[in-house]
Amino acid sequence: PVAPAWVDAADKRVRSQTEDLSKWWRVFNDPVLDWLICNAYHQNLTLRQAGFRVLQARAQVGIAEGNIFPQTQQITGDFTQTGLSEKTANNPLGFNIPGIERFYPQWDYGFNLNWELDFWGRFRRAVEANAASLDASVEDYDGVLVTLLGDVASYYAQIRTYQKRIEYARQNVELLQSTLTITEARFRGGTTSELDVYQARSTLEATQAAISELEIALRQATNILCILLGMPVQDLESRLGSGPIPVAPPEVAVGMPADLLRRRPDVRRAERQAAAQSPQIGIAQSDLYPAFYINGTLGYSAQYFPDLFHSAAFTGTEGPSFQWNVLNYGRIANNVRFQDAKFQELVAVYQQAVLNADMEVENGLVTFLRAQKRTRYQAASVADSEMAVRVVLAQYKAGATDFTRVTQVEQTLVQQQDIWAQAQGEIAGGLIQVYRALGGGWEIRLTDCRAAALPGQPAQSPATPPQRAPAEPLPTSSPEAKPAAS
Repeated sequence: PVAPAWVDAADKRVRSQTEDLSKWWRVFNDPVLDWLICNAYHQNLTLRQAGFRVLQARAQVGIAEGNIFPQTQQITGDFTQTGLSEKTANNPLGFNIPGIERFYPQWDYGFNLNWELDFWGRFRRAVEANAASLDASVEDYDGVLVTLLGDVASYYAQIRTYQKRIEYARQNVELLQSTLTITEARFRGGTTSELDVYQARSTLEATQAAISELEIALRQATNILCILLGMPVQDLESRLGSGPIPVAPPEVAVGMPADLLRRRPDVRRAERQAAAQSPQIGIAQSDLYPAFYINGTLGYSAQYFPDLFHSAAFTGTEGPSFQWNVLNYGRIANNVRFQDAKFQELVAVYQQAVLNADMEVENGLVTFLRAQKRTRYQAASVADSEMAVRVVLAQYKAGATDFTRVTQVEQTLVQQQDIWAQAQGEIAGGLIQVYRALGGGWEIRLTDCRAAALPGQPAQSPATPPQRAPAEPLPTSSPEAKPAAS
Protein backbone atom coordinates (compact mmCIF):
# COMPACT_ATOMS: atom_id res chain seq x y z
CA PRO A 1 0.00 0.00 0.00
CA VAL A 2 1.11 3.56 -0.75
CA ALA A 3 -0.06 6.86 0.69
CA PRO A 4 -2.97 8.43 -1.25
CA ALA A 5 -1.36 11.90 -1.13
CA TRP A 6 1.60 13.78 0.26
CA VAL A 7 1.45 15.21 3.76
CA ASP A 8 1.92 18.73 2.37
CA ALA A 9 -0.42 18.23 -0.59
CA ALA A 10 -2.54 21.20 0.54
CA ASP A 11 0.42 23.57 0.21
CA LYS A 12 0.08 25.66 -2.97
CA ARG A 13 3.78 25.21 -3.68
CA VAL A 14 3.33 21.43 -4.00
CA ARG A 15 1.77 20.50 -7.33
CA SER A 16 0.39 17.02 -7.92
CA GLN A 17 1.07 17.17 -11.67
CA THR A 18 3.71 14.85 -13.07
CA GLU A 19 6.44 16.68 -14.99
CA ASP A 20 9.52 15.63 -16.91
CA LEU A 21 12.27 15.05 -14.35
CA SER A 22 14.87 13.77 -16.81
CA LYS A 23 16.95 16.95 -16.40
CA TRP A 24 15.64 18.32 -13.13
CA TRP A 25 18.90 20.16 -12.28
CA ARG A 26 18.13 22.71 -14.99
CA VAL A 27 15.48 24.28 -12.76
CA PHE A 28 18.40 26.06 -11.03
CA ASN A 29 19.45 27.75 -14.32
CA ASP A 30 23.10 27.28 -13.42
CA PRO A 31 25.43 26.45 -16.35
CA VAL A 32 28.22 25.42 -13.97
CA LEU A 33 25.94 22.80 -12.43
CA ASP A 34 24.98 21.60 -15.92
CA TRP A 35 28.69 21.22 -16.74
CA LEU A 36 29.33 19.22 -13.58
CA ILE A 37 26.36 16.91 -14.13
CA CYS A 38 27.34 16.07 -17.68
CA ASN A 39 30.99 15.43 -16.87
CA ALA A 40 30.08 13.25 -13.90
CA TYR A 41 27.79 11.15 -16.11
CA HIS A 42 30.59 10.54 -18.60
CA GLN A 43 33.46 10.04 -16.18
CA ASN A 44 32.23 8.65 -12.84
CA LEU A 45 33.85 5.28 -12.12
CA THR A 46 31.16 3.95 -9.78
CA LEU A 47 28.63 4.38 -12.58
CA ARG A 48 30.98 2.63 -14.97
CA GLN A 49 31.21 -0.32 -12.57
CA ALA A 50 27.40 -0.56 -12.57
CA GLY A 51 27.46 -0.53 -16.39
CA PHE A 52 29.83 -3.48 -16.51
CA ARG A 53 27.57 -5.34 -14.08
CA VAL A 54 24.81 -4.95 -16.65
CA LEU A 55 27.03 -6.52 -19.30
CA GLN A 56 27.76 -9.41 -16.92
CA ALA A 57 24.04 -9.97 -16.35
CA ARG A 58 23.40 -9.87 -20.10
CA ALA A 59 26.02 -12.57 -20.62
CA GLN A 60 24.40 -14.68 -17.89
CA VAL A 61 21.13 -14.58 -19.83
CA GLY A 62 22.95 -15.91 -22.88
CA ILE A 63 24.45 -18.72 -20.81
CA ALA A 64 21.03 -19.67 -19.42
CA GLU A 65 19.49 -19.67 -22.90
CA GLY A 66 22.29 -21.90 -24.14
CA ASN A 67 21.43 -24.53 -21.53
CA ILE A 68 18.09 -25.19 -23.23
CA PHE A 69 19.98 -26.82 -26.11
CA PRO A 70 22.27 -29.89 -25.78
CA GLN A 71 24.44 -29.13 -22.79
CA THR A 72 27.39 -31.18 -24.06
CA GLN A 73 28.44 -31.00 -27.72
CA GLN A 74 32.06 -31.99 -28.13
CA ILE A 75 34.27 -32.99 -30.98
CA THR A 76 37.04 -35.22 -29.65
CA GLY A 77 40.18 -36.73 -31.07
CA ASP A 78 43.27 -38.47 -29.75
CA PHE A 79 46.26 -40.58 -30.62
CA THR A 80 47.81 -43.11 -28.21
CA GLN A 81 50.81 -45.41 -28.42
CA THR A 82 50.30 -48.47 -26.19
CA GLY A 83 52.87 -50.89 -24.85
CA LEU A 84 51.88 -54.18 -23.15
CA SER A 85 53.87 -56.05 -20.50
CA GLU A 86 54.97 -59.59 -21.21
CA LYS A 87 55.19 -60.45 -17.49
CA THR A 88 51.56 -60.23 -16.44
CA ALA A 89 49.49 -63.28 -15.48
CA ASN A 90 47.77 -65.09 -18.36
CA ASN A 91 49.57 -62.84 -20.79
CA PRO A 92 48.36 -63.60 -24.35
CA LEU A 93 51.70 -62.42 -25.70
CA GLY A 94 53.30 -65.61 -24.35
CA PHE A 95 51.01 -67.79 -26.49
CA ASN A 96 52.03 -66.14 -29.75
CA ILE A 97 48.42 -65.59 -30.75
CA PRO A 98 48.22 -64.00 -34.22
CA GLY A 99 47.09 -60.36 -34.30
CA ILE A 100 48.21 -59.55 -30.77
CA GLU A 101 51.04 -57.04 -30.74
CA ARG A 102 53.00 -55.75 -27.77
CA PHE A 103 53.33 -52.20 -29.14
CA TYR A 104 50.58 -50.62 -31.25
CA PRO A 105 49.12 -47.15 -32.06
CA GLN A 106 45.50 -46.07 -31.86
CA TRP A 107 43.74 -43.19 -33.66
CA ASP A 108 40.31 -41.90 -32.57
CA TYR A 109 37.99 -39.03 -33.38
CA GLY A 110 34.28 -38.48 -32.84
CA PHE A 111 31.42 -36.40 -31.51
CA ASN A 112 29.78 -36.57 -28.06
CA LEU A 113 26.33 -35.25 -27.21
CA ASN A 114 24.50 -35.08 -23.89
CA TRP A 115 21.12 -33.36 -23.78
CA GLU A 116 18.99 -33.05 -20.67
CA LEU A 117 15.52 -32.34 -21.96
CA ASP A 118 13.76 -29.41 -20.30
CA PHE A 119 10.87 -31.68 -19.40
CA TRP A 120 9.85 -29.81 -16.22
CA GLY A 121 10.81 -26.30 -17.34
CA ARG A 122 13.93 -26.05 -15.19
CA PHE A 123 16.02 -24.37 -17.87
CA ARG A 124 13.19 -22.13 -19.03
CA ARG A 125 12.76 -20.94 -15.45
CA ALA A 126 16.50 -20.27 -15.26
CA VAL A 127 16.23 -18.06 -18.35
CA GLU A 128 13.33 -16.24 -16.72
CA ALA A 129 15.36 -15.72 -13.52
CA ASN A 130 18.40 -14.42 -15.37
CA ALA A 131 16.29 -12.11 -17.53
CA ALA A 132 14.78 -10.59 -14.39
CA SER A 133 18.28 -10.27 -12.91
CA LEU A 134 19.33 -8.41 -16.05
CA ASP A 135 16.41 -6.02 -15.54
CA ALA A 136 17.49 -5.58 -11.92
CA SER A 137 21.05 -4.76 -13.01
CA VAL A 138 19.72 -2.07 -15.36
CA GLU A 139 17.66 -0.62 -12.53
CA ASP A 140 20.77 -0.75 -10.35
CA TYR A 141 22.63 1.25 -12.99
CA ASP A 142 19.81 3.80 -13.07
CA GLY A 143 19.78 3.93 -9.27
CA VAL A 144 23.52 4.63 -9.18
CA LEU A 145 22.97 7.33 -11.79
CA VAL A 146 20.18 8.98 -9.78
CA THR A 147 22.39 8.96 -6.68
CA LEU A 148 25.35 10.34 -8.62
CA LEU A 149 23.39 13.27 -10.05
CA GLY A 150 21.91 14.06 -6.64
CA ASP A 151 25.34 13.93 -4.99
CA VAL A 152 26.91 16.20 -7.60
CA ALA A 153 24.14 18.77 -7.19
CA SER A 154 24.25 18.51 -3.38
CA TYR A 155 28.00 19.01 -3.10
CA TYR A 156 27.87 21.85 -5.60
CA ALA A 157 25.21 23.56 -3.47
CA GLN A 158 27.39 22.96 -0.40
CA ILE A 159 30.39 24.52 -2.15
CA ARG A 160 28.41 27.65 -3.03
CA THR A 161 27.04 27.78 0.52
CA TYR A 162 30.53 27.54 2.02
CA GLN A 163 31.72 30.29 -0.32
CA LYS A 164 28.88 32.55 0.81
CA ARG A 165 29.57 31.81 4.48
CA ILE A 166 33.24 32.64 3.96
CA GLU A 167 32.24 35.84 2.18
CA TYR A 168 30.07 36.92 5.11
CA ALA A 169 32.81 35.97 7.57
CA ARG A 170 35.37 38.08 5.71
CA GLN A 171 32.99 41.02 5.67
CA ASN A 172 32.62 40.64 9.42
CA VAL A 173 36.40 40.48 9.80
CA GLU A 174 36.57 43.92 8.18
CA LEU A 175 33.84 45.17 10.51
CA LEU A 176 35.53 43.70 13.58
CA GLN A 177 38.88 45.09 12.47
CA SER A 178 37.41 48.58 12.29
CA THR A 179 35.84 48.05 15.73
CA LEU A 180 39.23 47.01 17.10
CA THR A 181 40.78 50.15 15.61
CA ILE A 182 38.17 52.31 17.33
CA THR A 183 38.68 50.50 20.63
CA GLU A 184 42.46 50.89 20.48
CA ALA A 185 42.09 54.59 19.70
CA ARG A 186 39.76 55.06 22.66
CA PHE A 187 42.17 53.12 24.89
CA ARG A 188 45.05 55.37 23.86
CA GLY A 189 42.81 58.36 24.56
CA GLY A 190 42.03 57.01 28.01
CA THR A 191 38.27 56.75 27.45
CA THR A 192 38.12 52.96 27.74
CA SER A 193 39.95 50.14 29.47
CA GLU A 194 42.43 47.62 28.08
CA LEU A 195 39.77 44.93 28.62
CA ASP A 196 37.77 46.32 25.71
CA VAL A 197 40.82 45.96 23.45
CA TYR A 198 41.29 42.32 24.41
CA GLN A 199 37.59 41.62 23.89
CA ALA A 200 37.60 43.21 20.44
CA ARG A 201 40.75 41.35 19.43
CA SER A 202 39.36 38.03 20.71
CA THR A 203 36.15 38.41 18.71
CA LEU A 204 38.16 39.26 15.59
CA GLU A 205 40.49 36.28 16.00
CA ALA A 206 37.59 33.88 16.62
CA THR A 207 35.98 35.00 13.35
CA GLN A 208 39.28 34.57 11.49
CA ALA A 209 39.59 31.07 12.92
CA ALA A 210 36.06 30.27 11.73
CA ILE A 211 37.10 31.23 8.20
CA SER A 212 39.87 28.63 8.29
CA GLU A 213 37.39 25.99 9.46
CA LEU A 214 35.01 26.88 6.62
CA GLU A 215 37.89 26.72 4.12
CA ILE A 216 38.67 23.18 5.30
CA ALA A 217 35.06 22.13 4.74
CA LEU A 218 35.05 23.85 1.34
CA ARG A 219 38.18 22.04 0.22
CA GLN A 220 36.81 18.69 1.39
CA ALA A 221 33.58 19.28 -0.56
CA THR A 222 35.52 20.08 -3.74
CA ASN A 223 37.68 17.00 -3.21
CA ILE A 224 34.58 14.80 -3.05
CA LEU A 225 33.24 16.51 -6.17
CA CYS A 226 36.49 15.64 -7.98
CA ILE A 227 35.98 11.97 -7.15
CA LEU A 228 32.39 12.14 -8.37
CA LEU A 229 33.74 13.59 -11.62
CA GLY A 230 36.11 10.65 -11.95
CA MET A 231 39.25 12.75 -11.80
CA PRO A 232 42.21 13.05 -9.40
CA VAL A 233 41.78 15.60 -6.63
CA GLN A 234 42.73 19.05 -7.88
CA ASP A 235 41.99 22.72 -7.23
CA LEU A 236 38.47 22.50 -8.59
CA GLU A 237 37.33 25.67 -6.84
CA SER A 238 39.52 27.84 -9.06
CA ARG A 239 37.83 26.32 -12.10
CA LEU A 240 34.34 26.70 -10.67
CA GLY A 241 34.99 30.27 -9.58
CA SER A 242 32.64 32.04 -7.23
CA GLY A 243 28.92 32.17 -7.64
CA PRO A 244 25.63 32.49 -5.80
CA ILE A 245 23.93 29.69 -3.93
CA PRO A 246 21.66 27.88 -6.43
CA VAL A 247 18.28 29.56 -6.42
CA ALA A 248 15.39 27.11 -6.32
CA PRO A 249 11.96 27.87 -7.77
CA PRO A 250 9.26 28.36 -5.11
CA GLU A 251 7.16 25.43 -6.37
CA VAL A 252 7.80 21.79 -7.13
CA ALA A 253 5.78 19.22 -9.08
CA VAL A 254 5.92 15.87 -7.31
CA GLY A 255 3.07 13.89 -8.84
CA MET A 256 1.42 11.27 -6.63
CA PRO A 257 3.05 8.80 -4.21
CA ALA A 258 2.06 5.86 -6.42
CA ASP A 259 4.24 7.30 -9.22
CA LEU A 260 7.31 6.25 -7.24
CA LEU A 261 6.56 2.58 -7.98
CA ARG A 262 7.43 3.02 -11.63
CA ARG A 263 9.75 6.02 -11.50
CA ARG A 264 12.31 5.17 -8.82
CA PRO A 265 14.99 2.76 -10.06
CA ASP A 266 15.68 1.31 -6.61
CA VAL A 267 12.00 0.38 -6.18
CA ARG A 268 11.94 -1.22 -9.62
CA ARG A 269 15.19 -3.00 -8.82
CA ALA A 270 13.69 -4.50 -5.65
CA GLU A 271 10.66 -5.67 -7.62
CA ARG A 272 12.88 -7.25 -10.31
CA GLN A 273 15.00 -8.99 -7.67
CA ALA A 274 11.86 -10.60 -6.27
CA ALA A 275 10.84 -11.54 -9.82
CA ALA A 276 14.26 -13.15 -10.36
CA GLN A 277 13.88 -15.23 -7.22
CA SER A 278 10.41 -16.54 -8.07
CA PRO A 279 11.64 -18.96 -10.81
CA GLN A 280 14.18 -20.39 -8.38
CA ILE A 281 11.24 -22.05 -6.61
CA GLY A 282 10.30 -23.87 -9.81
CA ILE A 283 13.90 -24.86 -10.43
CA ALA A 284 14.07 -26.39 -6.95
CA GLN A 285 10.76 -28.20 -7.48
CA SER A 286 12.02 -29.79 -10.70
CA ASP A 287 14.48 -31.84 -8.63
CA LEU A 288 11.50 -33.82 -7.27
CA TYR A 289 11.01 -35.41 -10.70
CA PRO A 290 13.23 -37.53 -12.96
CA ALA A 291 15.52 -35.88 -15.48
CA PHE A 292 15.50 -37.30 -19.01
CA TYR A 293 18.54 -37.31 -21.29
CA ILE A 294 19.53 -38.14 -24.83
CA ASN A 295 23.12 -39.36 -25.00
CA GLY A 296 25.18 -40.18 -28.04
CA THR A 297 28.76 -40.87 -29.06
CA LEU A 298 29.65 -41.19 -32.74
CA GLY A 299 33.19 -41.67 -33.97
CA TYR A 300 35.87 -43.58 -35.79
CA SER A 301 38.65 -45.69 -34.30
CA ALA A 302 41.56 -47.40 -36.07
CA GLN A 303 45.06 -48.63 -35.40
CA TYR A 304 46.51 -46.98 -38.50
CA PHE A 305 45.75 -43.45 -39.60
CA PRO A 306 44.79 -44.26 -43.24
CA ASP A 307 42.10 -46.66 -41.93
CA LEU A 308 40.57 -43.96 -39.69
CA PHE A 309 38.26 -42.68 -42.43
CA HIS A 310 36.86 -46.03 -43.60
CA SER A 311 33.29 -46.99 -42.82
CA ALA A 312 34.54 -50.10 -41.10
CA ALA A 313 36.22 -47.89 -38.45
CA PHE A 314 32.89 -46.42 -37.33
CA THR A 315 31.91 -46.84 -33.67
CA GLY A 316 29.23 -45.28 -31.55
CA THR A 317 26.45 -45.48 -28.98
CA GLU A 318 23.20 -43.60 -28.62
CA GLY A 319 20.03 -43.76 -26.59
CA PRO A 320 17.87 -42.13 -23.93
CA SER A 321 18.43 -42.28 -20.19
CA PHE A 322 16.96 -40.86 -17.03
CA GLN A 323 18.09 -39.98 -13.54
CA TRP A 324 15.83 -39.69 -10.52
CA ASN A 325 17.07 -38.54 -7.13
CA VAL A 326 14.94 -40.83 -5.00
CA LEU A 327 15.12 -40.95 -1.21
CA ASN A 328 16.30 -37.33 -1.16
CA TYR A 329 12.89 -35.74 -0.73
CA GLY A 330 13.71 -34.17 2.62
CA ARG A 331 16.67 -32.30 1.17
CA ILE A 332 14.85 -31.35 -2.03
CA ALA A 333 11.67 -30.29 -0.23
CA ASN A 334 13.64 -28.12 2.16
CA ASN A 335 15.42 -26.49 -0.75
CA VAL A 336 11.99 -25.62 -2.18
CA ARG A 337 11.03 -24.13 1.19
CA PHE A 338 14.32 -22.23 1.29
CA GLN A 339 13.79 -20.70 -2.17
CA ASP A 340 10.20 -19.78 -1.29
CA ALA A 341 11.28 -18.11 1.97
CA LYS A 342 13.93 -16.16 0.10
CA PHE A 343 11.27 -15.01 -2.37
CA GLN A 344 9.04 -13.84 0.49
CA GLU A 345 12.00 -11.99 1.97
CA LEU A 346 12.59 -10.14 -1.31
CA VAL A 347 8.89 -9.25 -1.49
CA ALA A 348 9.25 -7.65 1.96
CA VAL A 349 12.40 -5.86 0.74
CA TYR A 350 10.38 -4.48 -2.16
CA GLN A 351 7.61 -3.30 0.15
CA GLN A 352 10.19 -1.65 2.43
CA ALA A 353 11.73 0.09 -0.59
CA VAL A 354 8.32 1.58 -1.39
CA LEU A 355 7.94 2.89 2.18
CA ASN A 356 11.47 4.32 2.20
CA ALA A 357 10.88 6.05 -1.13
CA ASP A 358 7.77 7.77 0.21
CA MET A 359 9.60 8.83 3.39
CA GLU A 360 12.54 10.29 1.45
CA VAL A 361 10.24 12.42 -0.69
CA GLU A 362 8.40 13.63 2.40
CA ASN A 363 11.73 14.52 4.08
CA GLY A 364 12.81 16.50 1.04
CA LEU A 365 9.48 18.29 0.79
CA VAL A 366 9.36 19.41 4.40
CA THR A 367 12.96 20.64 4.15
CA PHE A 368 12.28 22.53 0.92
CA LEU A 369 9.07 24.14 2.14
CA ARG A 370 10.11 25.02 5.69
CA ALA A 371 13.54 26.25 4.62
CA GLN A 372 11.86 28.93 2.51
CA LYS A 373 10.06 30.28 5.57
CA ARG A 374 13.21 29.95 7.65
CA THR A 375 15.21 31.92 5.08
CA ARG A 376 12.70 34.78 5.05
CA TYR A 377 12.83 35.12 8.83
CA GLN A 378 16.61 34.75 8.83
CA ALA A 379 17.01 37.49 6.22
CA ALA A 380 14.92 39.81 8.40
CA SER A 381 17.05 38.85 11.41
CA VAL A 382 20.25 39.71 9.53
CA ALA A 383 18.84 43.08 8.48
CA ASP A 384 17.91 43.84 12.09
CA SER A 385 21.34 42.73 13.30
CA GLU A 386 23.05 45.02 10.80
CA MET A 387 20.99 47.96 12.04
CA ALA A 388 21.78 47.00 15.64
CA VAL A 389 25.52 47.03 14.89
CA ARG A 390 25.30 50.52 13.38
CA VAL A 391 23.37 51.82 16.39
CA VAL A 392 25.59 50.23 19.03
CA LEU A 393 28.80 51.40 17.33
CA ALA A 394 27.45 54.94 17.22
CA GLN A 395 26.52 54.69 20.90
CA TYR A 396 29.96 53.29 21.76
CA LYS A 397 31.74 56.10 19.95
CA ALA A 398 29.59 58.57 21.90
CA GLY A 399 30.32 56.75 25.15
CA ALA A 400 26.67 55.86 25.65
CA THR A 401 27.22 52.09 26.04
CA ASP A 402 29.93 49.71 27.15
CA PHE A 403 31.98 47.46 24.86
CA THR A 404 30.38 44.27 26.15
CA ARG A 405 27.15 45.29 24.44
CA VAL A 406 29.10 46.00 21.23
CA THR A 407 30.67 42.55 21.32
CA GLN A 408 27.34 40.83 21.87
CA VAL A 409 25.68 42.65 18.96
CA GLU A 410 28.56 42.02 16.57
CA GLN A 411 28.75 38.34 17.48
CA THR A 412 25.03 38.07 16.87
CA LEU A 413 25.49 39.55 13.38
CA VAL A 414 28.26 37.06 12.60
CA GLN A 415 26.08 34.16 13.68
CA GLN A 416 22.94 35.36 11.92
CA GLN A 417 24.68 35.93 8.59
CA ASP A 418 26.23 32.47 8.76
CA ILE A 419 22.86 30.87 9.56
CA TRP A 420 21.26 32.88 6.74
CA ALA A 421 23.73 31.45 4.22
CA GLN A 422 23.04 27.94 5.51
CA ALA A 423 19.29 28.50 5.24
CA GLN A 424 19.62 29.59 1.62
CA GLY A 425 21.63 26.45 0.88
CA GLU A 426 19.03 24.37 2.68
CA ILE A 427 16.34 25.43 0.20
CA ALA A 428 18.44 24.18 -2.71
CA GLY A 429 19.41 21.07 -0.77
CA GLY A 430 15.80 20.28 0.05
CA LEU A 431 14.73 20.57 -3.59
CA ILE A 432 17.65 18.40 -4.69
CA GLN A 433 16.60 15.84 -2.09
CA VAL A 434 13.06 15.89 -3.48
CA TYR A 435 14.21 15.27 -7.05
CA ARG A 436 16.60 12.55 -5.94
CA ALA A 437 13.81 10.89 -3.92
CA LEU A 438 11.44 11.12 -6.89
CA GLY A 439 14.00 9.13 -8.91
CA GLY A 440 14.56 11.70 -11.64
CA GLY A 441 17.59 11.98 -13.88
CA TRP A 442 18.28 8.38 -14.94
CA GLU A 443 16.77 9.16 -18.35
CA ILE A 444 19.98 10.97 -19.23
CA ARG A 445 21.39 7.63 -20.38
CA LEU A 446 18.74 7.54 -23.11
CA THR A 447 19.39 11.06 -24.40
CA ASP A 448 23.06 11.49 -23.40
CA CYS A 449 24.54 14.96 -22.95
CA ARG A 450 27.47 16.92 -24.25
CA ALA A 451 29.49 18.91 -21.73
CA ALA A 452 30.36 22.37 -22.97
CA ALA A 453 33.35 24.37 -21.78
CA LEU A 454 33.19 25.61 -18.23
CA PRO A 455 31.29 28.93 -18.25
CA GLY A 456 33.57 31.94 -18.12
CA GLN A 457 36.71 29.87 -18.79
CA PRO A 458 36.73 28.86 -22.46
CA ALA A 459 40.45 28.08 -22.30
CA GLN A 460 39.84 25.49 -19.59
CA SER A 461 37.33 23.22 -21.24
CA PRO A 462 36.57 20.02 -19.37
CA ALA A 463 38.88 17.10 -19.78
CA THR A 464 37.94 14.66 -22.50
CA PRO A 465 36.08 11.77 -20.87
CA PRO A 466 37.97 8.46 -20.99
CA GLN A 467 36.98 6.47 -24.05
CA ARG A 468 34.71 3.56 -23.23
CA ALA A 469 35.24 0.19 -24.81
CA PRO A 470 32.68 -0.47 -27.57
CA ALA A 471 29.73 -2.30 -26.08
CA GLU A 472 26.08 -2.85 -26.68
CA PRO A 473 23.75 -0.22 -25.21
CA LEU A 474 22.11 -0.89 -21.89
CA PRO A 475 18.82 -2.73 -22.26
CA THR A 476 15.81 -0.62 -21.42
CA SER A 477 13.52 -2.27 -18.90
CA SER A 478 12.09 0.88 -17.36
CA PRO A 479 8.40 1.31 -18.25
CA GLU A 480 8.73 5.03 -18.93
CA ALA A 481 11.77 4.73 -21.15
CA LYS A 482 12.00 4.46 -24.89
CA PRO A 483 14.13 1.61 -26.24
CA ALA A 484 17.78 2.56 -26.47
CA ALA A 485 19.14 2.63 -29.99
CA SER A 486 21.37 -0.31 -30.88
